[in-house]
Amino acid sequence: MNLLRFRHAPTLPSSIAAATLAAIILTQPVPAQETGDKVDLAALAQIKSEAFQHSQVMENLFWMSEVYGPRVTNSRNHKLAAEWAMKQMKEWGLQNVHLEKWPFGYGWQIKHFYAAMETPVYAAFPGFPLAWTPGTNGPITVEPVWAPIHSKADFAKYHGKLKGKALLMYDPAPLTLHTRADAQPSPTDEEILARGGGRGGPGGGRGAAGANAGANATLNRDPSGRGRPGEGEWEYTPTSLALASEKNGLLRNEVNTFLRDEGVAICLTPGYNGDGGTIFSTYGGSENPSAPVPSPIVAIGAEQYNRLVRLLQHGVVPKLNFDIAVDYQKEDQNAFNVIGEIPGTTKADEIVMLGGHFDSWQGGTGATDNGTGSSVAMEAVRILAALQKSGSIKPMARTVRVALWGGEEQGVYGSTAYVQQHFAPRATMVKTPEYDKLDVYFNDDGGSGRFRGVSAGGSPQMAAIFKSWIEPLKDQHMVAVSGGDQFRPTTSPGGTDSSAFSWIGLNGIGFQQDPLEYGTRTHHSNADTYDRVQKDDVMQSSMIEAWFAYNAAVRAEMLPRIPTPAPDPTAKGH
Repeated sequence: MNLLRFRHAPTLPSSIAAATLAAIILTQPVPAQETGDKVDLAALAQIKSEAFQHSQVMENLFWMSEVYGPRVTNSRNHKLAAEWAMKQMKEWGLQNVHLEKWPFGYGWQIKHFYAAMETPVYAAFPGFPLAWTPGTNGPITVEPVWAPIHSKADFAKYHGKLKGKALLMYDPAPLTLHTRADAQPSPTDEEILARGGGRGGPGGGRGAAGANAGANATLNRDPSGRGRPGEGEWEYTPTSLALASEKNGLLRNEVNTFLRDEGVAICLTPGYNGDGGTIFSTYGGSENPSAPVPSPIVAIGAEQYNRLVRLLQHGVVPKLNFDIAVDYQKEDQNAFNVIGEIPGTTKADEIVMLGGHFDSWQGGTGATDNGTGSSVAMEAVRILAALQKSGSIKPMARTVRVALWGGEEQGVYGSTAYVQQHFAPRATMVKTPEYDKLDVYFNDDGGSGRFRGVSAGGSPQMAAIFKSWIEPLKDQHMVAVSGGDQFRPTTSPGGTDSSAFSWIGLNGIGFQQDPLEYGTRTHHSNADTYDRVQKDDVMQSSMIEAWFAYNAAVRAEMLPRIPTPAPDPTAKGH
């Protein structure tokens, strides 16, 4: 999930912070004339049994994160993970398993990293290089200089003073005592249902461009003083131009050109969040071959960064050692989505989709963002394929298609490319024959927390249907339906992949999840690892996603469709 939006994202106030508990409840009652579905409880029992007694979701996650993580878009790790995922899908009996490519740019990943202070005493630095920044071409020993850059005027201020230096161009990280736990307690069902209406409205959540955006939401607000929960943008005023550049591609290019032209040996950042060894950061360069390549940029621990600033303020100039090697994958600049299907029977041309983004950032192993969503989607189709093969559920009329997206972290690129190729380019809205055959897309991109609610996409009819689907799931604490009272269009894809669907008038549906420590500890950090994932939660999510896909695939009619938008000649997509 891409908290920092650089190119194609909407500048919207919605965020994890907007996804409070109140936002997941219907703000108006479903009209009496709207009715739900009669559900197949025997099929639900079979799905539960397969999900809880024979789960492979953590095994999926092991391979994605422990063996092939991190999975920076178009990196060699990303490609190896895709080969593994396709092999698994084929073993489970899925059909039409393949990669669908789209133009992206360079892949990139870390090969070697070492950072330490040599004098006045030795101290190792936890950290990692920012994506798409170069290595050091072997070991280097450099002296740091603190030159905080707050505006472009500071370029001239420091001109000629940074050559061969380790540049600390950020203000010290504002660290305070932790007085609350990083992990937020899960609300009770009663607490969720007691908080009707309120801030965020229908469909809230990360990057939601409207009630129908269907973006996943975690149900918390980060209580820490420095944390900035949100999808699309943080609620945070940067203290330097350097930090602001992380949110703006053009400004980032100006900063990177400055670093290169001044001959900076390496640039250090404390990351945009985190302390106590947890470091949050994403990328400093660009996958675009025509973008300026900066000096090496490294995120280190906030405490270590602050120590260096204090040493310099006291006239002590330490010596720093770095040895960084990275790999730019330049041979194939097309990234990809991983696709597989369970063919339908009587309505095979109608499609029910589910998925999550397969790419990640490099600080951790991409387990909670979004190995969980990808693992859950794969497990959901495995459950359905296994049960259909054994005859434990009735054959699904519609085709169930799973998609593991690339490029979500850079701006929802993979899903945006997919929907415009398969269904309609947003600029013209000239529909392909597939457009009217896409029933719904279900998205999972909210970390490890169990599913507690679902977006109805701004449709009262959909809300009534989803309420009937979740009624027998109360034992799983899946209790809420949001976004059933008012439709609001998605103005641009951003936040997570369901928005690419709603952007062109297709049902992009997301689930709301327990917050746990996603916004406070694991999201885009070096703590985004397998051990932060809660097994029972992802098993529950897999069961619910399989149940939703099954219901959509067997119901007599397709789900209600959101309004089709007018053409937008200014839309670029990806």
